[in-house]
Amino acid sequence: MAWPIPNFSKSDINRAGQIIASSQPSYDEYLWAQSVLTNWRACHGYPINTFQATLRTRVGQIDDNGIVAQRLKRTSSIVSKLRRFPDMQLARMQDIGGLRAIVNSIDLVKDLQSSYVTRSRLRHELINTKDYIVSPKPDGYRGVHLIYKYVNPFAPEYEGLRIEMQLRTRLQHAWATAVETMGIFLGQALKSRQGEARWLKFFEIASAAFAITERSPPVPGWEGYTRNDVFEELQEAERELGVLEKLRGFSVAIDVIVGQKRAGSYHLVVLDAVQKTVSVTPFSVSDLGHAVEEYARIESDIVKGAQLEAVLVQAGPVEQMKRAYPNYFLDTTEFVKKVKASVPRRISNPRQRRLFS
Repeated sequence: MAWPIPNFSKSDINRAGQIIASSQPSYDEYLWAQSVLTNWRACHGYPINTFQATLRTRVGQIDDNGIVAQRLKRTSSIVSKLRRFPDMQLARMQDIGGLRAIVNSIDLVKDLQSSYVTRSRLRHELINTKDYIVSPKPDGYRGVHLIYKYVNPFAPEYEGLRIEMQLRTRLQHAWATAVETMGIFLGQALKSRQGEARWLKFFEIASAAFAITERSPPVPGWEGYTRNDVFEELQEAERELGVLEKLRGFSVAIDVIVGQKRAGSYHLVVLDAVQKTVSVTPFSVSDLGHAVEEYARIESDIVKGAQLEAVLVQAGPVEQMKRAYPNYFLDTTEFVKKVKASVPRRISNPRQRRLFS
C-alpha cells in the first residue's frame, strides 16, 4: 500500500501551525494551513502502525483482557494545544500520532512500562517519559506517557516523527473518558482544565479517591487527607452536581450506525451528541489517505458550527472500540460504577461545610 508521506517542509508545517492557532487567519491562509495539517497528521499513520504491532503483543502477554488502540489527534485538540503553548511548534508536537494501552492494574502498567524502558530492543528513540501515576497532574489525570522519535533508515521520510504511547489502568481510563464525556455535554474543555471550577473540582476529587483505591501516590493537594475525608468530599461533590444522574442520562438510547465491516480497518467515529447518534465508517488500511481526507472534511464542518465530535481510530471491532474510546459512545458506565462504589451510602454525620458555597 502507499502510505501518505510528508509533502511540506518543517518550516511550512510550523507556519501552518501558527496560522491555524491564530484567531483570524485569512480564508486562503486557513485553507493552505489545513491542507498542510491534514497531510502532516496522515503521515503519522506509518510509524503508529509500526508501534501498534509490538504493543499488542506485549499487552497480550500480560493481560488477556488488555486493550490497545491508536488514533490521529483531532484538529481541535491540536489547535487547543498550540494556543495553550504558544512556543510549541507543530512539527515537533509529540502526540499527533498516539497509541493507548489499557490494562487491569498499576502493577501491569509498570510491567508494560518496564518492557519498553528497561527491557526493550526497539531501535526507536525514547525521548521522554512522563509518569503521571507517580506524580499525578493537579487536575487528577493519571497514567504513563512514553514519547518516541521514530527511527527507520529504510523509511527516511518518516524519521523524526514523534509518537506518544499512553499506558493506563482501567480505572484511570474510566476517569479520563468521563472527563471528556462531561466536557462534550457541558461544551467545556475540561480535559484541558478549562471550564466551571465546580466540575473541575469534582473530577479532581474523584481521581483522588481512585488513587486511594489503587494504593498509588495522591493527587496534588490531597496528600494530608484520610481515605474517609476524600470519600466524604467525593460524596458531597457528587450530591451538589448530581453527576451520576447526569452521566446515566447522557448514555441513554445511543444509536450506533456502523458501515460495512472490513478486517484490519481504520474507523472514523462521529458523535452527534444532540441527536444521540454515533456513526462508524470503516476504511481499509490501504485507504488511510481517503480516511484522513474525510476526517478533515468533517472537522471543517465542526469549525463551521456543526455540533459533532470526530476521531479516526484503529482499535479492532466496534465493541473493542467502545471500550477504548467510550467517550465517543457517551458510555460512562465504568466511571459511574466506580464512583458509586466509592460512595455506597450517605454518611451519617457529614461535615457542614459545602465545597461550592
